[in-house]
Amino acid sequence: MTNPFDAITEWLTVPDAAEQLQIPIGKVRRLVEEHNLITVRIDGVQMIPAHLILDDGETLPSLRGTIVVLLDSGLPLEDAIEWLYTPHESLESTPMNSLLKGRKSEVRRAAQVLLL
Repeated sequence: MTNPFDAITEWLTVPDAAEQLQIPIGKVRRLVEEHNLITVRIDGVQMIPAHLILDDGETLPSLRGTIVVLLDSGLPLEDAIEWLYTPHESLESTPMNSLLKGRKSEVRRAAQVLLL
């Protein structure tokens, strides 16, 4: 089975993300807790996909609500994060790529199907 995170080319540590966002590390941890950012453990280190921090220094605005929909569907957080990076037939892409292209509604509809 392939790792859904293999396609991510750039990762940030929590301190790297804090520097890029120009906020304290504690605030980055809060953004993770509130699902405005996600982390994946790689070799025991919490890593953040760099593409979640946009060029304007903000986090991807559609991420939090999408994670909430996935959690409400009963997925554990780790599975919800994997779902975002797994190709989805109805989206013809990964949900994350669709979110990055501004296709929030389509992604959330696909996520709500998990509720059924």
